[in-house]
Amino acid sequence: MKLATYKDGSRDGQLIVVSRDLRFAHYATGIASRMQQVLDDWSFMAPQLQDLYHQLNTGRAPHAFAFDATQCMAALPRAHQWAEAAAYPCHLALTQPQWPLSTTEPLMRQGAGDSLMGPCDEAVVGSAAMGIDFGAGLAAITGDVPMGSSPEQALHAIRLLMLSNTLSLRHLMPSAPAQPWSHLQSWPATGFSPVAVTVDELGDAWRGGRIHLPLHSSCNGRKVGMCEAGEDMTFHFGQLVAHIAKTRALYAGAIVGAGVVSNQGVVSGKGQNQRMDWPRGYHCIAEKRAMELQQSGAASTAYLQFGDTVRIEMKGKDGLSIFGAIDQTIVSPQGDGSSA
Repeated sequence: MKLATYKDGSRDGQLIVVSRDLRFAHYATGIASRMQQVLDDWSFMAPQLQDLYHQLNTGRAPHAFAFDATQCMAALPRAHQWAEAAAYPCHLALTQPQWPLSTTEPLMRQGAGDSLMGPCDEAVVGSAAMGIDFGAGLAAITGDVPMGSSPEQALHAIRLLMLSNTLSLRHLMPSAPAQPWSHLQSWPATGFSPVAVTVDELGDAWRGGRIHLPLHSSCNGRKVGMCEAGEDMTFHFGQLVAHIAKTRALYAGAIVGAGVVSNQGVVSGKGQNQRMDWPRGYHCIAEKRAMELQQSGAASTAYLQFGDTVRIEMKGKDGLSIFGAIDQTIVSPQGDGSSA
């Protein structure tokens, strides 16, 4: 099923059920008013929501209305915790090659779970001089996960999946491995897709704790990335959740991100014309700059400026949007395009 949270003037919004084709929605008020309620009592409430979802998809929901993604908050507007991993080592190998990479444990940082943006919310950043970057990725919302859970047990605790746009401020990031990767000021608020979906919605694209579909990203209307989300994901979602639960329990409503979706480059040409290319593009500007540095010796793509837009979306094999699109504009605290 597909769930979302509509703006209603409160911090937690109003839970709605959304049709599979994202055309219609229905308030879930008779079952639950907020997403967190459902996560806290999933085994009881999820079947009721599934019934409403079925009615909505078959045209039998009596009070359905047209779904509007611009009215959505993050599906879970406030999370007990929001943690993001670097599940795609090829991303770090490009952007931070000096960092030691492990093939047994993911690198992970703690984010700000109290500041989660809706899919069409303006992304407010203090200064364009901070090196504003987007980060197209995937995230999971969990149920309760006991401390010491195995990756298989953790995988069964995943309730919902969604898209993420992790904003980062590249000029504030540490450059040396001796400094903490999770430097707090480098990571402002994260945006999430309009809709969060249960794993069964993905069909055979959900395999081995990974989503095997391409992720699309665009900047200012120009497509820049179409990387395969499952292909180079070294650590699957079960492993990411279990990594957090190694020393502490997770409560229902934790959000775990996989980091920027990235694919390995390929060698093209022969002899003196040989070069490394990334035909599927990039899902953050830092990657593009690293590609340029390898190819020509200089990075030429600028980081985001006020007024720039970012769009992130994933489509199924039928061509339909699965989660809806993140479509955000970067703005100053004054809400204008000034470059302070």
